[in-house]
Amino acid sequence: MKSQVCVDASLIVALLLPERFSPAALALWKEWTLSGWQVTAPMLIRYEVSSALYRKAHRNLISPEDSQAALQRFLALDLEILDPPLLLARAAELAGKLNLPATYDAQYLALAEHLDCPLWTGDERLYNAGHPHFPGLFWLGNYPL
Repeated sequence: MKSQVCVDASLIVALLLPERFSPAALALWKEWTLSGWQVTAPMLIRYEVSSALYRKAHRNLISPEDSQAALQRFLALDLEILDPPLLLARAAELAGKLNLPATYDAQYLALAEHLDCPLWTGDERLYNAGHPHFPGLFWLGNYPL
């Protein structure tokens, strides 16, 4: 059985576009690929990545063409999208436990918990809220390059 790792949308956007933590995201992706790890995410990631790319184009941070190209690269990634039946209920529980304003980020935590695998994020706020309760939660800003 392959080792698994869960990723959130912030890591994927850093993988697709030049951002502060892009070098870490690229290094991790390469490491996982070479080691044969299965990279996973909840279904929500499709909507979050698409929305993040659109917002960047809408704010003129990237061109619409670059947004579309990044979206195509996202769709081509070897990323297993999972939607376990109890994910939404567990995400709501975790969001309450961590005092998160919404359940979006908690869906990534719930999936990593379900799979018993690490979760990597580029979202420092999520890391700070979740790491005391989830030692398998890692932040791109702490990745040694």
